Amino acid sequence: MSRQIFWSAEGVEMPRLDYETLARWLEEVAKSHDKVVGQLNYIFCNDEKILSVNLEFLNHDYYTDIITFDYSRRRLVSGDMFISLDTVATNADLVGAAYETELYRVIAHGLLHLCGINDKGPGEREIMERHEDDALRLLNKLKEEK
Repeated sequence: MSRQIFWSAEGVEMPRLDYETLARWLEEVAKSHDKVVGQLNYIFCNDEKILSVNLEFLNHDYYTDIITFDYSRRRLVSGDMFISLDTVATNADLVGAAYETELYRVIAHGLLHLCGINDKGPGEREIMERHEDDALRLLNKLKEEK
């Protein structure tokens, strides 16, 4: 089966990550939510780009780590995810996490939104964080098996 997970960078260097392992991981995370991965486009960018996307499409005038555009249909998850590497680095510093760990958390966060998990309503942030933690544990397991 050919993978439909694409990675690109706009205005930043591509992070040096094991994209093959990440693709397997994302498929497993989706599967754990009874979903199947369709086309996923991860676009790494800087704060300037994420702010312009936030303003243009969501009318939000602030920086964020990820913006997810959901094109999912039933069990097939699909979408475009813009990730600001600048904000990921800032947030990693704020929470005392390793940059790479925070980046993985944000990558999972986008997919979890596509799987139907929200984080804006009462109590939803804690639910999202639990799912992110589960996803990170699964990634560590996959890395150990490699």
